[in-house]
Order: sequence, then C-alpha cells, then structure tokens
Amino acid sequence: METPISLDLLSTFVAVAELRSFSRAAEQLGVAKGTVSRAITALEQSLGTELLHRSTHRVDLSTAGIALYHRAREPVDLLRRAVQSLPERDEMPSGLLKILVVWDFAEILLPAALAAFSQRYPRVRFDVRVAGPFVDWGKENFDIGIAVVTGPLKDCNLKLRKLGRSTAGFYASPGYLSRRGKPRNLEDVEHSWILHPEVVRRYRMNPEHVSFQIDDFLIARELLISGAGIGLLPGFVARAPLRAGLLERVPVKKEFQPLHGDWALLYSGNGTVSKKVIAFRDFLCEVVDID
Repeated sequence: METPISLDLLSTFVAVAELRSFSRAAEQLGVAKGTVSRAITALEQSLGTELLHRSTHRVDLSTAGIALYHRAREPVDLLRRAVQSLPERDEMPSGLLKILVVWDFAEILLPAALAAFSQRYPRVRFDVRVAGPFVDWGKENFDIGIAVVTGPLKDCNLKLRKLGRSTAGFYASPGYLSRRGKPRNLEDVEHSWILHPEVVRRYRMNPEHVSFQIDDFLIARELLISGAGIGLLPGFVARAPLRAGLLERVPVKKEFQPLHGDWALLYSGNGTVSKKVIAFRDFLCEVVDID
C-alpha cells in the first residue's frame, strides 16, 4: 500500500515551485526556511524522485517536479480553499445557526436579540423556525432550541442551559377596570376571563365561567388590551403594554399561586459544541430578560 502524502507537503512544494525560492515560500507560508527544506526532502523521499534542482541562488524544477506541479497545483489550491472556508475555522463564530423557538419568545424577545448578536458576530447566518405546540425536541433538526421546560427531557442527548423563569400574572386594560372594577377572586363570574386552557384545567374552573379559552398568549394579550376581560399572561408578554399604560396588573386572590415556567436553551450533547452555539447561548443569557 502506498503511503499517503499530506496536503502540507504538497502545499509547500507548490509554493516553492511557483516562487522558485525556499525563502520566499517560507515567508508566504509563515514558517521557517528550514521547515520548507525538510518538507521538500520528505516529499522527495516519499515519492522516490528528485523534484527540485537546488543551487546557491536558484531553484529549478526537475522533469518530475514539473509534472507534479502541473498535476498538483489546482487540486492543492482547491483543497486549501475548502479547508480555509470551513465554518468556524476562524476565531470568530461563523456559519449557519439553526434556531428552533416557541412562538411567543420568537415574536417578542428574539428579534432584538438576533439583531444585536448579528452586529457582534456578523459572520453568523440564521435559519429561524418557529416550533409547533407539540414539538418533539429530540427529533427536530436544530443547533439551538428555545423552549419552556416543565420536566425531564425525553432526549438525553440534549444539553440544557437555563435562561430564566417567567412568572405569570393577571392583567386587564384600564378601560375594562374602570367599567367593571376589580374581581374578588378567580371564580368571580361577574367578570370576563381570558385564560389559557391549562389554567382552566389546573384550577378546576368551570369552563362556562370563562369567556375566552386561548392557548396563544399573544392573541390573549391583544384581547386584554382591547378591553375584553381579565387574563393571565407571562411577565415578558405583558411587559411592553404594561409600560405603555395599555394594561394594568390585577391582584387576584391572595392564595392563588402564579404560574411560572423555566425557559431553557437546548443544544446537542454529542461531541464538541460549536463556537456559534456557545456564543449565541451565552449572549442570550446575557441580554434576555424573561421575567
């Protein structure tokens, strides 16, 4: 079996053949002149033929050297460019980052984070997909996922990094509260309730006393802003309209324990974590305010 010849040896030979100088080839390659000389010697020994005629002031190609140069120049150049263009070969994160994210986070928090991250790491490109309500995270193709985690992950190959905890509270528009007042408790049937079906189930509420059961917090938020009732929203979903005076926090029943969810970043636990994933993971933990 023939001994494989390394790309480094061939690259060194091509540089010397083109520049006709060990010194200039060494300068171009960023190595010592002795390294170039040893590489050429090793290549000649491996091939069993002389490739270069050396003299004090000149380097000429032998017949075998001319043949090898013409055959190796283009493939070596293609291989060099292929290696140099590999994603994340450089110090800065680069390449395509596939993100799978649940809808409300994607709508409210992700755009600003992506814009800021892109300014810091301009060589990263993005493929952002919104996860469905029943996504199986262990079967999806993504570099990093963003989700609410309520229990153990089904796929043990996924690593988890906690992003923060979102606490939910009750909100209503100032107009609604001026018309209808504040509720006595969660069972107050004099009020119109806008609730996630899971809230109705968990607190064993009579569905007939709930005006709107909605499993999308963004739709629920718009209904609340329009004055349709009182509803439960995660803090980060209610934050902007609360600051704008479009919603008010409504205290509901002291013994009621607000719902909360742990937001987490999910990424593969197999092998080395890429630079772009590490950079984006750490960046989100730095800039995103969930509560």
